[in-house]
Amino acid sequence: MPPRKRATKSALSSEHKDALAAGRRQGYAVRRYLVALEQNKPRRGRQVSVDSLRQRLDDVEAKIADADALQRVHLIQERRDLERRIASRSTETGDDLQSLEEAFIEVAAEYGERKGIDYATWREAGVPADVLQKAGIHWSRRG
Repeated sequence: MPPRKRATKSALSSEHKDALAAGRRQGYAVRRYLVALEQNKPRRGRQVSVDSLRQRLDDVEAKIADADALQRVHLIQERRDLERRIASRSTETGDDLQSLEEAFIEVAAEYGERKGIDYATWREAGVPADVLQKAGIHWSRRG
């Protein structure tokens, strides 16, 4: 029996390549926004301001010089923890979330339509209603 001929792969058209690239860009924008929402989700309990953390850091630094060896170790660790918290708060800028939100708004309607994601799903994922409205995604009943 003669060997089977393999079907030749046809080259992707430029339109198909453009559609794939657009889908990747949209998915990237949606993913980054959803991750940012998750990371900036309000936490339970009283929120500590950056100014309050800086004040505590100053207090710890003042105590380090007069502390005995064991207390110094604990204060140094507390200082490192406070510095880490301050740094993480400094990177959580509203501008970054704002730019991610704008990118999401540009692509969400088309992405959701293509992937079959409706309003309720976006809301359950944590996307605010006003953002969905800006994106042109509205609540509708599905039959």
